[in-house]
Amino acid sequence: MVSSTVALGLTVATLVAFTGLGVWFSRGRVGSVEDLISARDSAGSRRTTATLVASVMGVWVLFSAPEAGASFGIAAVVGYAVGEAVPMLVYARLGPRIRELIPEGHSLTEYAHARYGTAMYAFVLLVSALYMFIFLAAELTGIAGALSLVAGVPQWQTALLVGGFVLLYTSYGGLRASIATDAVQAVVVIPLLLLAFAGALVALGGPAAAIDGITATNPALLDLGAVAGLQFGLALAFAILGAELINQTWWQRIYAADSSETVGRSFRTAALANGAIVFVTAFFGVVAVGNAAVVTDPASAGYNADAAFFVLLGEAFPEWLVLAAVLLALLLVMSSIDTLFNALSSLVTADLARLLAEPSDRRLALGSRALTIAVAAAAIYVSLRAQSVLRLFFFADLLGAAVAFPLVYGLYSTRITGLGALASGLTGLAVGLAFFPDLRGVITSIPVVGGLLPAADPLYLTSFGGAFVVSTAASLVAARLADAGFDLGRLSREIRRFDDGQTDAPSSD
Repeated sequence: MVSSTVALGLTVATLVAFTGLGVWFSRGRVGSVEDLISARDSAGSRRTTATLVASVMGVWVLFSAPEAGASFGIAAVVGYAVGEAVPMLVYARLGPRIRELIPEGHSLTEYAHARYGTAMYAFVLLVSALYMFIFLAAELTGIAGALSLVAGVPQWQTALLVGGFVLLYTSYGGLRASIATDAVQAVVVIPLLLLAFAGALVALGGPAAAIDGITATNPALLDLGAVAGLQFGLALAFAILGAELINQTWWQRIYAADSSETVGRSFRTAALANGAIVFVTAFFGVVAVGNAAVVTDPASAGYNADAAFFVLLGEAFPEWLVLAAVLLALLLVMSSIDTLFNALSSLVTADLARLLAEPSDRRLALGSRALTIAVAAAAIYVSLRAQSVLRLFFFADLLGAAVAFPLVYGLYSTRITGLGALASGLTGLAVGLAFFPDLRGVITSIPVVGGLLPAADPLYLTSFGGAFVVSTAASLVAARLADAGFDLGRLSREIRRFDDGQTDAPSSD
């Protein structure tokens, strides 16, 4: 085990360096709340691509992705990688459409309110905020657990250090600070990930020895045609697509890019990079099963597939490689939580301008920073008190799978109404919940309804796929049946900037 003093020292040094970078880069560039939450038209292709890669890659790629590989094998590895790439490809087309229809927008919730009205807006706000908060709390839980496992660092120390330092530069520099640090983190994370993977193979005796270990332990993990792996991989594709389409993170970066061409090009590049990264990290789980004491049976008291990467780390890696992996995990969590801090605060700040009577720019900026602090404090608390928060991810994904298509369909259809979109989302959610295994006890206890439910799907495909497909079909039917038409031009007239057209800082790469 690595010394806790060495691990803490590396953690603090890294946090101080990136906090300084975020503050330095944003100093003098955040003149209004527009700069704070949108950084409009400020990032060229390279910086936009870097922030798209860094923002999606949280410490979850060292927990959830390897767990999928360890539990379901190479078929799930491929499914996870494809599932992570698909949303980026969707945004490559969706992003320019958003900029065209809402050139001065800020958040998906202000779009939902202008397009669909109060009821759908409230539903989207709840779903999006819940998903991102769970993501944030899970990231802090993950990094705290990782340092505790490999170096014995108390979890409260890690959570407070990481949350506190990232809060410093995000509350000061907003989205500009996040994008600046993302660019550096992306450059460092990818080589570190490759180093960790190559180092693991060397430590295990080479690729052939690693594969032999898998074959001897569980050769089914290498079967690309494994039905369970394919089903779980497809379920993840539906879950991730739905979740990312209600993630404010990407709406912010669509506006931060300097042009629609940059948006399309950067999202396409990020699709390839993110898919490759998830493939490598998920495959770590398969390697871990064959070469470390990984228990994949969820019913077992010794279940540790959710930490398969770190189990392999502790058993096979030399100390210098463990420290490299600690640095990798730390950079991954920083790149995601600064993004989530900003996204959650901007989600609500954009609505303050509509809810308050002519608020000043200073008042909005103070509100944004106060919300960032409140979100950070709540996430740190949850990460320390609710160590099972990672289990909530699938429920948040289910919500996203149900509401995603009805939300974005309004950018293309003039006929779907707020009532139709809300009804479609709720119908999809009802179908998803009917097959959802994690809340089975609660759902079956509902009088009359509980006894009529079909069997739960332990692989989640029927739940996630059903929610997405049914809400999509219901949206198409609702639009077909509607009489009225919506003027999409209203979106650009109703959603305006906060700074009355002041010029933003020039773009840079």
